[in-house]
Amino acid sequence: MKYLRQLMIILAMCFLGQLLERICPIPIPGVVIGLILLFLALCTGIIKIEMIEDISNVLLSHMSFLFIPAGVGLMVSFNVLKGKWIIFMFIVVISTIIVWIVTAYVVILLRKVHLNE
Repeated sequence: MKYLRQLMIILAMCFLGQLLERICPIPIPGVVIGLILLFLALCTGIIKIEMIEDISNVLLSHMSFLFIPAGVGLMVSFNVLKGKWIIFMFIVVISTIIVWIVTAYVVILLRKVHLNE
């Protein structure tokens, strides 16, 4: 029952995000709005981390399983990528390198801030 209650909290935030997407003409997916709402609720203390911690750990431990639908969706899109593999791989490699560099600089910045405290 505990897991169901915690899952309902997460799904309620997702539902609110979907509702806001339909009400307001925002070009952001409802799921992303729901995640932002969940983040804000956690930051403000409306939702305590203990209220969703157990189900979050379960979902994180099964995250690779949750990527299967996205992988199947990519398999359906192979025809769109036909003849564009080199460009696609170039973009993937360059964006990965950019993410690595930005992450490294953010870690360096956060370590400096943490050491100054």
